[in-house]
Amino acid sequence: MSFLSDSLIRSRRSIFPPSYVSEPISKETIMELLENANHAPTHRLTQPWRFTVFTGEGLKTLAAFMAENYRATTNPASFSQAKYDVTADKILRSGAVIAINVELHPELVPEWEEIAATAAAVQNIWLSAWERGIGGYWSSPGGALEPLGEFLNLPENQKNIGLFYLGRHNAAVVPARRSPVEEKTVWIEA
Repeated sequence: MSFLSDSLIRSRRSIFPPSYVSEPISKETIMELLENANHAPTHRLTQPWRFTVFTGEGLKTLAAFMAENYRATTNPASFSQAKYDVTADKILRSGAVIAINVELHPELVPEWEEIAATAAAVQNIWLSAWERGIGGYWSSPGGALEPLGEFLNLPENQKNIGLFYLGRHNAAVVPARRSPVEEKTVWIEA
């Protein structure tokens, strides 16, 4: 038996900003994605996911910060103007960028469980976006997570774990590149 959800899960792909088209994503649509994220599994119901959404002029603010953070944290001998430009451009090409933050509750559950729950929330965003024809991908820009948390003015018990880029797109559908699940599974039946 096959379900629509099987098809949705198996067809989902990362879609990157060069394939994004200039078509806005409404606040209502983003809120639907976040509402679906809010229904992810969470141990002890800590609901650790926290989101900061950048749209419109907010994308320019984020792009400027990320580009300047790259400049500030890169050895001048290694600095690449092309990478600086791409850092800003991929944000500006997006219909929205969601900063993925996690609120930690060390007195209740280990950090890895809070990160896992937040990752499940992000998967809900990804699948919900994909179903609506919106592409996306999760990026954890090296060296930028801690400064990004400071930029977002996160409280001490929260930290940033990446950015999720969203955009309407014109990317071709490509088949999955997955090795067989049988190669990744061990059965113990006795």
